[in-house]
Amino acid sequence: MSDPSGPEAAANRFADLRVRVTSSLVLLLVGGLAVWAGGRVFEAVVLLIALAMTWELARLGNGERPGQALVIGLATAAAVAGAAERPWAPELAVLALGPALFLITPRRDRLLAAFWTLLVELACLGLIEARAAGPLAVLWLLGVVILSDVCGYFAGRALGGPRFWPAISPKKTWSGTVAGWFGALAWTAALSPWMNADPWWGILVLAPVFALAGQVSDILESWIKRRAGVKDASTLIPGHGGVMDRFDSVAGAAALGMALEWLRAGLGG
Repeated sequence: MSDPSGPEAAANRFADLRVRVTSSLVLLLVGGLAVWAGGRVFEAVVLLIALAMTWELARLGNGERPGQALVIGLATAAAVAGAAERPWAPELAVLALGPALFLITPRRDRLLAAFWTLLVELACLGLIEARAAGPLAVLWLLGVVILSDVCGYFAGRALGGPRFWPAISPKKTWSGTVAGWFGALAWTAALSPWMNADPWWGILVLAPVFALAGQVSDILESWIKRRAGVKDASTLIPGHGGVMDRFDSVAGAAALGMALEWLRAGLGG
């Protein structure tokens, strides 16, 4: 019998490394070009993300009806496109389409699915709004999420300690969460000389808040998959799983950004 901890096992653990790296490079290339191009090109990529994430969610709860999942995904993407063309006040009414479709779909987690869909819609609008402010705003948002995730992963593995939310995400630790906040702060401090933040320290205060929003969104997506009894949302991204698996943290941070923008607009800022 072969040793499960020997060289063969180690090779198996890294068998998909080439696929994962290739997929990551493709995602970086497409995302980078979209951010650089902006305008309708960026919006089209964001709408594809909305379509894919809600299609995956619909399949998780009702996989035997793939046509229905596609309709929900297309309708949600259309709702985001429609809301993006309107002033801030009517946007929420337009976005109600996506969550409403989940509320009337036969599944046991209707409210959770509807909430996640609204989060995805807000996130997509937030990304579009951020790109309208300039590519640096999108890079800051993505950097906060990525650095928070990377720092949290390594610190959590190295330090361990109390769990952040053990009932939903047994692997997340407070040490990793706090390390993620420091990663977000470091990224923000590095970019602050080029960011037109007023006051200048405001963006530093917001950095860990956005990081926390991404971390909570990641946990929520893990909970959705656990309830569905799956490891990955889909196999759309080779070596990585689904679009939900890769953009869950971005969704939380971008949705927070959109909510703050609505608040600013509502207060006449």
